[in-house]
Amino acid sequence: MIIRRALPADAPAMTELQNQIIREGGTTAYEDEREEADILARYIAPEDGICCHVAELGGRVIGFQVVSPNPALPEGWAEIGTFVASDVQARGIGQALFAATGAAARAAGVAVLNATIRADNRPGLAYYARLGFVDYSTDPGWALKSGAVVGRVSRRLGL
Repeated sequence: MIIRRALPADAPAMTELQNQIIREGGTTAYEDEREEADILARYIAPEDGICCHVAELGGRVIGFQVVSPNPALPEGWAEIGTFVASDVQARGIGQALFAATGAAARAAGVAVLNATIRADNRPGLAYYARLGFVDYSTDPGWALKSGAVVGRVSRRLGL
């Protein structure tokens, strides 16, 4: 497995990966499929981006992780998001991505990472807990567009 910075040429694979996760449901707050231009603008080449890494295996992008500023968070904090293909989860991909992402975020001056996770996303909650993220806020009433209440948990990790 190779962990590297995301490149514009990764946009199609990253878009397909995230859209597959959205279609499967249950592990992302995103409900609408994404366009390549959005992936490029939000993750790979944003004006204010911090970092975005991909995990590649046999020429296939199997996961990616992004860190970006969020004006709703305190100074020195940044938002982290992780997306791993369901057929390869729980194989150390997220850990490998975080080794690169954490180092890049520290180098960029990020003091604290925030992960906001659907409360019903057990794999996501377990992943961030294994990395050392701790709960600091919950929103038990957070609902999907359908009205289904799934709640969400915000966790932080000091770098």
